[in-house]
Amino acid sequence: MTRVGMVEQQVEARGVRDDRVLAAMRDTPRHLFVPEDLRDYAYEDRPLPIGSRQTISQPYIVALMTEQLQLEPNDVVLEIGTGSGYQAAVLSRLAKEVISIEILPELAESARQALAADGRNNVQVIVGDGYRGWPARAPFDAIIVTAAPPEVPPPLVEQLAVGGRLVIPVGEGIQDLIVIERTASGTTRKSVLPVRFVPMTGEAQSR
Repeated sequence: MTRVGMVEQQVEARGVRDDRVLAAMRDTPRHLFVPEDLRDYAYEDRPLPIGSRQTISQPYIVALMTEQLQLEPNDVVLEIGTGSGYQAAVLSRLAKEVISIEILPELAESARQALAADGRNNVQVIVGDGYRGWPARAPFDAIIVTAAPPEVPPPLVEQLAVGGRLVIPVGEGIQDLIVIERTASGTTRKSVLPVRFVPMTGEAQSR
């Protein structure tokens, strides 16, 4: 499977329509973000193990979540759960800046190396627990979470700019992919589809 074939058959064919998202998916070399011994499978539509009991999400889910953010070129995005760095690489092609928080130092370092190999210079990877977001840089135009907490962390909603969107899997076992939008008077919330992500660790687990 080629990168172009992946986008046509696994992303566009399943309903992702945003031209900028499709272009970013075609442009992002997913093979750089998977372990070398799995690179033959890099463009198949499935998650792959990346070590530390974590996975890189399937391309369709990456594209779907990215599309739900409705990014503009000047947006600043917060990502919770860097993982392989692939989602951040896709986001970096659509937004002005991506700040990504990863709780596991070894994954943060390998993601930094992969992002550098991809030539991404607008992604900052920070080691830490993302449950409380990154207040120093708030508010954010978009926030994306790539691990599932039992419930939506309130600090992430608070750090959305008006008009900003939070895309997050919520629950245990089979989770619900949720989109929360900050409005002038409060928030709106919609459910997109069932998903399965690794659980959010750190403070999310202790609550």
